[in-house]
Amino acid sequence: MPAPQPVPAHHCLIHIDGSALPNPGPMGLGAVLLLPDGTRRTLSLNPRRSGCNNEAELLALLAALGEARALGVRHATVRTDSAVLLEQLGAPGPRPVRPIPRLDAHFAQARALMRGFEECALRWIPRHRNAEADALARAAHSQP
Repeated sequence: MPAPQPVPAHHCLIHIDGSALPNPGPMGLGAVLLLPDGTRRTLSLNPRRSGCNNEAELLALLAALGEARALGVRHATVRTDSAVLLEQLGAPGPRPVRPIPRLDAHFAQARALMRGFEECALRWIPRHRNAEADALARAAHSQP
């Protein structure tokens, strides 16, 4: 499998992942933000609610984009292993997916957040290249 596309030097690189254990079940959110100046931030969040894995992925995106905006990021590249997230947000994914109407409001919120950046690109990566964000999402399940 080819390596992920390079990220422009002025972009914040964001890896996100969400988990629901079991699926559906309690959710955990994880993200790694690598800012252009070399600063590295991680998020491991327990939203204290249940949902499906697609909802967890979407909430991880919202949390990561919110953190990036709070840090003053204007250009971002988000990497995710969720084909559903990419397809629903209009980015090319590895396969076509069906819409999830109950998540429409969250997808609308994500689109609005993305429009707040000068540039915001979504890219699919295989799961094995998203291990740290996955570990952060899983670790969130054990948070009090």
